[in-house]
Amino acid sequence: MLRTKTVRIARPTDKLDEVVRFYTDGLGLQILDRFENHEGFDGVMIGLPGEIYHFEFTHQQGHFVGSAPTQDNLIVFYLPDRSEWERAVIQMNSIGYGTIPSYNPYWDINGATFEDPDGYRVVLQNAEWEI
Repeated sequence: MLRTKTVRIARPTDKLDEVVRFYTDGLGLQILDRFENHEGFDGVMIGLPGEIYHFEFTHQQGHFVGSAPTQDNLIVFYLPDRSEWERAVIQMNSIGYGTIPSYNPYWDINGATFEDPDGYRVVLQNAEWEI
């Protein structure tokens, strides 16, 4: 059985500053750490202190990675409190990110889908998820 205390979701980007703005100013996550020119890579770790997950976005100098491979590459945040969910949607709209129709219509029933600068999609789902 795989047990871990931390999960890092890492991916490259050609738009590091824009992606950081989307996840911090839009979603309210925080910069946890960053590095520059580490063997040709710049990177930023984003999340919330004390949570078991965080994101790492990297950019390799002189290298092009392109955008999301499909419209169904999703990160889903479950926000069961309706007022918290509404505040999150309003915050995304306030920095210029409007909702878009989800590729899978399931996510439009109780959620709002946004596309980050690389074309990866984030769903703010107004529901509870229990494991």
